[in-house]
Order: sequence, then C-alpha cells, then structure tokens
Amino acid sequence: MAREVEYGTNIKAVKKEVKYIGREFSTIRANLIEFAKSYFPNAYNDFNEASPGMMFIEMAAYVGDTLNFYMDNQYRESLLHSAEEKKNVFKLAQSFGYKPKLANPATAIVDVTVEVPAEQVNADTYKPDLDYAPVITANSMFDSQGGSTFRLMDDINFKTSSSLDTRTSIVSQMEDDVPTHFKLTKQAIVQSGQQISQDFTFGNAVKFDKVILSNENVVQITSCIDDDGNKWYEVPYLAQDTVFDAVENNPVNTPDMSSLSADTPYMMKLIKTARRFTTYVRSDGKTELRFGAGISSNADEEIIPNPDNVGSSLSTGLSKLDSSFDPSNFLNTKTFGQSPSQITLTINYTYGGSLDDNVLSNQITKVNAANVILSPEGLNATKVNEVKDSVEVTNNEPATGGSSGDNIEEVRQRTMAYMNTQGRAVTLQDYITRVYSLPQKFGNIAKAHIVQDEQLDQVAGGEDGDKPMLKEISNPLALNMYVLGYDHKRNFVKLNNATKQNLKIYLSQYRMMTDAINIKDAFIINVGVKFSIITQRGFNKNEVLMKCIDKIKKHFDVKKWQINQPIIVSDIAYQISLVDGVASVVPPIEDNPQKQMVVVENLFDGTAGYNTNVYDLDAATKDGVIYPSLDPCIFEIKFPDNDIEGRVVGDI
Repeated sequence: MAREVEYGTNIKAVKKEVKYIGREFSTIRANLIEFAKSYFPNAYNDFNEASPGMMFIEMAAYVGDTLNFYMDNQYRESLLHSAEEKKNVFKLAQSFGYKPKLANPATAIVDVTVEVPAEQVNADTYKPDLDYAPVITANSMFDSQGGSTFRLMDDINFKTSSSLDTRTSIVSQMEDDVPTHFKLTKQAIVQSGQQISQDFTFGNAVKFDKVILSNENVVQITSCIDDDGNKWYEVPYLAQDTVFDAVENNPVNTPDMSSLSADTPYMMKLIKTARRFTTYVRSDGKTELRFGAGISSNADEEIIPNPDNVGSSLSTGLSKLDSSFDPSNFLNTKTFGQSPSQITLTINYTYGGSLDDNVLSNQITKVNAANVILSPEGLNATKVNEVKDSVEVTNNEPATGGSSGDNIEEVRQRTMAYMNTQGRAVTLQDYITRVYSLPQKFGNIAKAHIVQDEQLDQVAGGEDGDKPMLKEISNPLALNMYVLGYDHKRNFVKLNNATKQNLKIYLSQYRMMTDAINIKDAFIINVGVKFSIITQRGFNKNEVLMKCIDKIKKHFDVKKWQINQPIIVSDIAYQISLVDGVASVVPPIEDNPQKQMVVVENLFDGTAGYNTNVYDLDAATKDGVIYPSLDPCIFEIKFPDNDIEGRVVGDI
C-alpha cells in the first residue's frame, strides 16, 4: 500500500509516494533506498554497503522494524486468544471474571471416627451417649503417611444422622459383656493444602488498599477477621454488597425450621456488608487481597444525598435539593466496600497442591490439628477429654485431582468458557449443576429436574375458528424445578421446607433477572417387577434366581435413576439374560395379558408403606417403553427384597 504525500516548500508543493506495506527490516531498507533514488538522485547516489548514507538508512530501517514489532506485540498481548506472556494472560482472564487456579488440591473421602461412652436404654439394650457426640469443625487438618496435609471441608456433626450424612456406630469396648464405649463414624471430604494464618495491620484508611499474601499457590481464603471480631467477606467484585452466610439451624436462630435441623443443619442467609474484599491472582503465583474505597466513618447518607430523605426534616444528612455537594464524595462512600482503618486483619488461608498429594488408600491416617467442639456443661470432664483424644481418620479410596495450577493455555480456554455464562445459570443444565453443588450443610438434594413453566392463554379455536379457547403455552419468564430428597433408608421423599428455602436463596445469585424459579416436589411412583426365566442345566436354580434379582436391584438403584427417566422393559430383560446360568427370559404367565417379557406393576398401598400415587402403566407403555407422567415423576422400587418377584419355569 502506498499513497502520495504532499510536502510544502517555499517554491512549490511536491507529491512523493510513501509505501506502507513493508514492515520488516529488509523491506523498510529497500523502500528507503528506492525513495532516495527516486526523489534525491542528485543529492546522494552512493548506496555501497560501507557508505555513510547506507548506515543512516539501515539505522532508520532498524528503528522502523523495532517500532513495528513493539506495536504488533502489544496488540497481540492485548487479546486473550493470542496473548503469550503469563502476566498478560492472567490480567485478561481476571478482567473477564475468571481467576486462574494456582494449584489444584487433591480430594479424598475419609472416614472420621470418635469414641463415645455407652448409654443404657433398658436392661439389655445400650446405645451411644450422643451427649458426648462432638462437632469437628471445618479446616481441621489431617496428614498422610507421606507428609501431605489435608483440610476438612465441612463441619462433621456426630449428633445428627441423615441419608446423605450417615452416622454408623459399633461397640468398641466392653466390660463383663456389657458395652462401655461406641465408635461413631462419618464420611467427610478433605482437600490437600497447608493452612496458615497471617496478620496485616492497617493505619489510616487508603482507597482500594491491598495486601499480598506471603505464600504462593493460594487455594482458598478460609476466613478474614479483624481484631474487633468482625468478619470480612470475599466477593467476586467490590460493588457486590450482599453475601451469603450460614446460620446454625436451632430454636434460637430459626425457630420455624429448627425441627428440620437433622437434614438441614444450617440455614442460608443473605446479608449486606461493607466489610468485603476481592482476590487477585498475580503471575508470580501470589495472591492479592483488594479492599474497598470507603474511607469515611460517616454514614453514606451524610456524604451523598439519599433520594428517600429529600424533602424530609432529618437533622443529619443531605435532605435539601438546594444543598450543594461534591459528586466525587461518591467514592468515599461504602458503595465499593469499606477500606480497613486502624485495625489488624487475621487472614487464614490454605495453599499448595500437587500430584504428590494423590495418595493411595489408607494413607491419610494422622490427626494433625482436629478442632473438636464438645460442651463440657453437665458432662464428665474426663470423658470429654477422652472423646477429644479419640479422633481417628482413614481414607478407603485414593485421593485424586491433585496437580499443578493452570498453564497459560488452560487459563485461556477456561476463561473463554467462563465468558459464555459469567457465573450465571443460563441453560437448564446450568441450573441442575448449581442445584447439586449446594453445600451439604444447607441440605441434601437427591434428584433435580427442571422444565419450562407453562401458562394458559386465549387463542382462536372452536368449530367456526373464532371462538376463544384456553391453551397451554410456554412461559418464557419462569422455570419449574422439581426436586426430591432421601429418607434415612435412602428412599425418595419430598424435600423439607428448610432445604427448599436454602435452595431458593442459593439459586438467586446465579439465576437471570428475568427467570422466576418455582421449586416443586416431583411425584414418586412405586413399582414392582415380575419375571420368569429358564435356567441352564448344571446351575443351581436358586442361586441363578437370586443373581437375577440382584441385577434388577442394581438396574433400579436410586443413585442411577433420574426424574422423568422412562422404564425400558427390554433393558430389564437384557440385564437378566446376562446372568450366568440363564438360558432365556420368558414372559410371566400370571397377570400378563400382553405377554410382556417383564411385567412392571404400580404399587400404591399407603398402609403398606408405598406412595399413594396411582399411575396407569399400561396406558403409559408404548413399544416396550413405560413413559413417565406429564407431571415430572420418578420410578422407584421401594422395597427391593419384596417388590422383585422371579420364577424359574424350567431348564434346558
């Protein structure tokens, strides 16, 4: 590309062609030589490599090439998909809301055990004395035999037991054939990483003050407390003034929901706070904590006008329209959070994580620092200390997931994926994922299903086509979330109101503003299965039959079954046919007018413990598939030992 440039002189205007295509050294050099030959033929014509003129031409070409490279590089580094420098990729990622992971801790499921005294129920019956059942708080530390440290993710409350937080007990000590102690065991999740506490002292308030944690590869800020006991909360951005906090579900805090504390030990509360901070990941592996801009101790209404107070006779604050104020005062308010002033912050955080933390099973066996809470009031002090000293831990399965942090390409790809949702629930699957990520202490959700809401609308219809009639159409502004929980026997039950309330509050931070979410109970349809088989000669018929029943139990395992999942009869028959010793699956003779290979029937006798939902399975069956109802439901074999009937009708 070239254009003519007009140069003004005292004599006349001269138009000279300037080329802009050449950007590298050799092209710029050649263009400069051509330019000199074209427009200065009589002034200079010595283009020998050793001439002084060529020195200046090549120096000009060098400067041009360097500037072009610098501009190209700066432009490339300003785009996420082409940036190569780590610091630039990290900055771009965090500007889009994604925080690079400096380390990936290993995760393991451990069995945590405590020993408590026995309590006599009657002459021959003893049980654990749950008055001595402790709470082991989150962030308690356990070590592996190889030296890796693991942190407890959530509190372990041995006083409670639910379907998803089961407590087991066995007799551990006896005297004269009488139980004296029981061992209580619960499963919990631990993550690798070192726990450390660091203090930072602040003087006069500074807008957007920041501190840098001394350790690299920080995984999580577990707490931030000032010396007055106030909690500071981490937020994704400083303009967010509301956060979620956990409140123990007890008669004092939540009298209306305290009866549901066994399944929902904590209630989620939305609180407003000015004490907040964000975290920023640096390319050197360290983490910054950045605080707000509020440096005034006065209330915000005294700094900027509150529209609700305009025209009022309040003695404080700006309440008159003719009062002048400095618009820059807005930055002194706590809109972007409060800046710490004349206080000391104690920041507890975990750091570290690597491939070495993926330890084998039965390697996490050492109690490093277990914070065991047990109120000694009314209890034997010696027994209390024995309970605290009895904590044991082990992992029956290997720890997994430990690795080094995100590399540059992983940061780039995960940032672009994050940009699609920006932490919001957009698709129906996004909502399902969020539901299952509800922290366990706020309640346990076994199954979830979400569909678009429907509403009635008037449309033209009737025989003559002009009479209005009601028709169901999709409601674009509402979603119906169908959920179920487990009871203590891992049967499906309706969720309690406390868990529903927590779920509603939890989803509010992710849902789109225009999305209304209706949380409803899915229907439970109890079914039974009947089948007949012909066995192969040489096999024990009873053993083959029991294996077939076990196959069906696994097929209908509640962990695998989902809301609105149809029953494919041929799949059941196929699972039976895979059992060793089964020659063929034949249609049951009794109660089988359609000669189905496997008979599935609805069980709804409430007096026998079944759900009372009646469902016409014959009408819902098409081409060997039993479809769920229009109202979302789930099929369940409630009593597998009784509701699966098999028969051997012969052998070959």
